[in-house]
Amino acid sequence: MGNHIRLNQAVPAAYKTLLLLNDESSTAAGVAGLEPLLIELVKIRCSQINGCAFCLRMHIRDAISHGETQDRLAILPAWRDTGYFTPEERHALAIAESTTLISDRLTLPQDEVAALNDDQIAAVEWVAITINAFNRVAISSHYDVRN
Repeated sequence: MGNHIRLNQAVPAAYKTLLLLNDESSTAAGVAGLEPLLIELVKIRCSQINGCAFCLRMHIRDAISHGETQDRLAILPAWRDTGYFTPEERHALAIAESTTLISDRLTLPQDEVAALNDDQIAAVEWVAITINAFNRVAISSHYDVRN
């Protein structure tokens, strides 16, 4: 296990396709009217579940640049137990968890399901699918995370 293959370098065409998928899911989110901060919260939550330090660092920085607070970021893993997040964010976070933990067959609580329309739900699911793929690439490739 001494050699770690950088997947983005080993098969650049596949990685380029993943980058295109990211662009498409981001475009779908914008067209659906989702705020960039909500999308960053989805990416952060998926990356927390997957334990991807590289993506966490990147997307926490991006969320802060969109105005996110340290307080909300600190409480994000326990979002269900707080009043910090809007109904739309709660619904998006529930979708993120359900998509990331797909083998658990999580169901979405009804109060969270009603917060987003079908286009927004689809966009959040694609964002979650895409960040989960990036998490797997970064973790499998042992991307460096340093100060």
